[in-house]
Amino acid sequence: MAKDPICGMLVKEEASLKLFWAGENFYFCSKSCFDKFTKERKINNQEITVCPIIPRVPFYKNKTFIVALILIGASLLSYLVPILIPLRKSLIIYFKTIWWAILLGLVLGGTMEHYVPKEYITHILSKPKKRTIFYSVILGFFMSVCSHGILALSIELHKKGASNPAVVSFLLASPWANLILTVLLVGFFGLKAFFIIFSAIVIAIITGFIFQFLERKNLIETNKNTIEVEDNFSIVNDMKRRFKAREWSFEGFKKDIKGISNGIVSLSNMVLWWVLIGTGLAALFGAYIPTDIFTNYMGPTIFGLLITLLVATVIEVCSEGSAPIAFEIFRQTGALGNSFVFLMAGVVTDYTEIGLLWHNVGKRVAIWLPIVTVPQVIILGIIANKLF
Repeated sequence: MAKDPICGMLVKEEASLKLFWAGENFYFCSKSCFDKFTKERKINNQEITVCPIIPRVPFYKNKTFIVALILIGASLLSYLVPILIPLRKSLIIYFKTIWWAILLGLVLGGTMEHYVPKEYITHILSKPKKRTIFYSVILGFFMSVCSHGILALSIELHKKGASNPAVVSFLLASPWANLILTVLLVGFFGLKAFFIIFSAIVIAIITGFIFQFLERKNLIETNKNTIEVEDNFSIVNDMKRRFKAREWSFEGFKKDIKGISNGIVSLSNMVLWWVLIGTGLAALFGAYIPTDIFTNYMGPTIFGLLITLLVATVIEVCSEGSAPIAFEIFRQTGALGNSFVFLMAGVVTDYTEIGLLWHNVGKRVAIWLPIVTVPQVIILGIIANKLF
């Protein structure tokens, strides 16, 4: 199996569009990805081998369809099997909480796919410089999207050419260090919320720097979606040129809608099934593990922090949904550090995030994420428990 360099989909080499360029074979899942690749790299008169028929994957083999069918089937079966009723109710609560964030993330990602040229992201977020990490964290701050919505945007940045350290920093900063959550956390925790927000930013920055070091030492994968951009490239001038050349008509509008829709579909195939798996597992734990167990074993001790870390790993669903749970932990135990660990560990150890990075960004990137971030989270959690 080969990976499509545009959308990241895995394709069979013998049944896909093939391009031989710069001494390397590239395989594509569709003509649109093939055309986009050749256009971005300005490829002309190269040796191209095209398979005229690309078999479409039947809908019943689609991973998103399979996972969704299992969750829907379990919910419907609950009307006949009473033991599944808590699972159905838990699933409904979770999806009511996160559906808008998932949809918003996919729409923003699809819009970025259509409108934002790869050169822009490469120019801003691909350079192996410290400022690249700061740019990604700032971008994450202004992306007021739930942690599950931010997954789609992170993968879209990767597809557009952002370096893997920048993608990781963006993924870490966005759920907790964003505008909406700043207000929400202050509402729950008062001024203590700024410790949580500041610590999230610190972890995102430090992790980004460490990942840049790992990338220089070839200990993690590099992003092959990055393209060459001239040093004197100007995003502003390029935007002006594109604006003048834009087709301002109904046909142009239809092309935009189609382009955004194609981007949403492509991103959904990469992201949505992971989100459904994560939500299903979280609903399972939320349905059958009593909540009093969480509060009774999450005291301001090292043991309590580790238990909190484990709990956050299995029940983290959405940043907006996790914030009230984190406050309840603080209200019951008085341990701000445990609340911080619960919030942050849901991102750095969650199987949805790690699985998505493993599948789309790089296996070594996914492995290093908890190795680098979990010690930071624990240390800052201990500091919070000592200070507050």
